[in-house]
Amino acid sequence: MTTTSFLLPIEFDLAATFLMAMTGVWAASRRGYDVIGAFTLAFVSGVGGGLLRDSVFLSQPPAVMQNPLYLFAVLGAVVIGVLLYRVALRFERLMAYVDAIALAVYAVVGADKALAAGYAPIGAVVIGMTNAVGGGLLRDILVREEPLLFKPGQFYVLAALGGCVLFVVLLRHYGLPVQQAAFASIGTTLMLRLLAIRFNWQTFAITEWQRHLWIPGRQKPRPPNPPQQGE
Repeated sequence: MTTTSFLLPIEFDLAATFLMAMTGVWAASRRGYDVIGAFTLAFVSGVGGGLLRDSVFLSQPPAVMQNPLYLFAVLGAVVIGVLLYRVALRFERLMAYVDAIALAVYAVVGADKALAAGYAPIGAVVIGMTNAVGGGLLRDILVREEPLLFKPGQFYVLAALGGCVLFVVLLRHYGLPVQQAAFASIGTTLMLRLLAIRFNWQTFAITEWQRHLWIPGRQKPRPPNPPQQGE
């Protein structure tokens, strides 16, 4: 049963849909797709996480199928994304910043809808994470790229996880009003993601854990000797 006191205004969901869809348009533009390809990637990127959230976890009709505003948000992202593509190319990090904002908002929206549907806090965090990264995952699969969330790189999933956990804690344990908790969590996720971009904070492959981690009582492994001249 839905607990409406937790629900954020629909504008949060629409904003995340628009921003994530715009990243799909830019991905299509880089590959030289036509307008149908651009719309398809925009649609999958924008509402893919919501489709997974609603159909797989919440067992309810997807929001995009019930409210035409989601489709309008995707169409708007296609138009704006095409117009701003050259600007995004000129400013290298613009795409990453837009994606960071979308990630932050979608993480909170997913966790919020899960709490409103009566899920436990841990379930809300999982659903919020799925909502945040689901669209990008489906987009990467469609264009036959290894999904970003599987590869070592700058903090992405970890930033969304931090925002989801903070939102649930502020809302359920400290009783903050839902919009205040949402803005605080979105700001935290965005800050973590932007700091990771700025300072290149990265995860690393599990095969490199021994080289990066130190366990007391064990000698830290030495880096391999550089090859000698002529080798």
